[in-house]
Amino acid sequence: MTQSETNGVVGQAQAQSSQAPQPAQGGPLDSSKLLRGAKSVEISHNGAVYRLQATRLGKLILTK
Repeated sequence: MTQSETNGVVGQAQAQSSQAPQPAQGGPLDSSKLLRGAKSVEISHNGAVYRLQATRLGKLILTK
């Protein structure tokens, strides 16, 4: 693989990693990174859409 090909692959990986939050080595993912300031977010999983919602009391609710 040439240097320019390697740089292209690294650039693609960085672009993909900036699109979706990723936990560090299997550690916990902070909910604020998923919600990004919103009260709820939709998550697609195995063809189904789920809604993750933060309550006023600081709890999380996941519904299908």
